[in-house]
Amino acid sequence: MDPTSSDPTLPNLPQNSRDRGLSVHLLEQMPEEELWLAGQLSPQTREAYRKDVREFVATMNIRSPGELRQVGRATVIAWVTRMHEQNIQPRTIRRRLSALSSLFTHLVAHRVVETNPVRDIKRPRVNRRQGTTRAFGVKEARKILDAPDATTFLGLRDRAILSVGLQAGPRRSEIASLKVRDFHTNAGYKALHFIRKGGEDLSLSINPQTVQRIDEYLAAAGHGDDLEGPLFRPVKKNQLQNDPRRHLHPGAIDRVLRKYAGAAGLGPGYSAHSMRATFITRALDNGAALEDVQRDVGHSDPSTTKLYYAQRMIM
Repeated sequence: MDPTSSDPTLPNLPQNSRDRGLSVHLLEQMPEEELWLAGQLSPQTREAYRKDVREFVATMNIRSPGELRQVGRATVIAWVTRMHEQNIQPRTIRRRLSALSSLFTHLVAHRVVETNPVRDIKRPRVNRRQGTTRAFGVKEARKILDAPDATTFLGLRDRAILSVGLQAGPRRSEIASLKVRDFHTNAGYKALHFIRKGGEDLSLSINPQTVQRIDEYLAAAGHGDDLEGPLFRPVKKNQLQNDPRRHLHPGAIDRVLRKYAGAAGLGPGYSAHSMRATFITRALDNGAALEDVQRDVGHSDPSTTKLYYAQRMIM
């Protein structure tokens, strides 16, 4: 990394080096900040950590890796104070502090800095006994599933997306990153292959309605043989934008859900994560074991899965 770079958390390797692949020499020259980021297995975690550390760097006017490594506790406290003054949500502040602490923990472990300035910073308290994501009831979920127009190409795509979200429970980024080959047969059952947060591989059997909707979408789209291409692709004016390497942006999954939640008369306050919350609560309501649901949705801790159910019980 160029020591004069204004963003000490981003790779600054020449394009031709990236094209050829990193040599051992280049890897040895990479600063620890980049190695820390590269060491996060999940692309989603890498991007989240990158954004949170970027925010710290920009807010505190840090101009080089050297300045970043000189950060002390007072600088972190000033950052937290500024976030409070901006009315940043407590959960966001906790997440940003966790990202910065993870970076400095890595730097301490590799003897780049002596101490982690985030270690003793008090984090905002949040309610860990209940989740905050709104889930759909059975009738509400059915309205959303049936809302897209099955006579249009856009409707066929959105019907498949909603069915995957509501009946399999993946994160929006996991839906957006699906490839055609991820829709496959496993032990005689149709399944979807996900790369979960943290890099875990999971093949999850899906119900017949979801299978049918994906089949109908692929038949209309015509890219069922493009196994390495994205499963769900952008649509403009009801026409497939047939770029074989362009996945939907995760934000597009949010827009799809909100569009049809609105069409079903459910109002604002929902997001793509509401589909995941619905899957979890319905599975537990129907008697599924907590450990099975935890595995299916890719939670590392069962207490995280319980949060969704606690939220449902008070609604």
